[in-house]
Amino acid sequence: MMENMVLAILIGAPYTLALTAASFAIGAVLGLPICAMRQGKSVVLRFLMTALILTFRAIPPIVWLFFIFFGIGTGFVPMSPFTAACIGLGLITAVNMAEIYRGALTAIHSGQWEASKALGLPLKSMLLEIVGPQLVRISIPAAATYAIGLLKDSAIASVIGVQELAFQGHRVSVQTFRGLDVYAIVAVIYIAMSLPIAWLSRTIDLRMRARVAR
Repeated sequence: MMENMVLAILIGAPYTLALTAASFAIGAVLGLPICAMRQGKSVVLRFLMTALILTFRAIPPIVWLFFIFFGIGTGFVPMSPFTAACIGLGLITAVNMAEIYRGALTAIHSGQWEASKALGLPLKSMLLEIVGPQLVRISIPAAATYAIGLLKDSAIASVIGVQELAFQGHRVSVQTFRGLDVYAIVAVIYIAMSLPIAWLSRTIDLRMRARVAR
């Protein structure tokens, strides 16, 4: 009986992992231009990006999912629950990653920029060879922490019908009336999925620090 419960719950694990990976990828990419505009010279763009970040961070994620799936997805652009969840969580991730990038940029000593300019390096080389690697290294711990939080927050996608881990856990608990056992299993699975992310981020961080030290 217990084995059947675990297998039934595990059906949702691939959806949870896929949703987390897709949302984080969207956010990691979109966060870069948002950060660039947030730190740019244009007062208008800085104001708009600041307002965007504050807006997305002030409204609960579940409200964004409802707005995208039941609002936009029903009335304008039809989309599946999984797609709506990826868009919603991806946009939320983008504004949070933009802030992580911004914090990493402020941690890079201004002398790095000045030295690069003094050497006459073009902007592309400066960003890719000097600032970029440092930005990535500094961002890794905060980004990994956010990724683990995103893995857990992906459970809210169950409210719009994404058949991820929490959705399957609820379904099995209703069928078996063994809520304590079911959600204990769900919790263990979440922990098991979070540990590799923490280990991977730690490994990458140590290797990048060692590379910089050389």
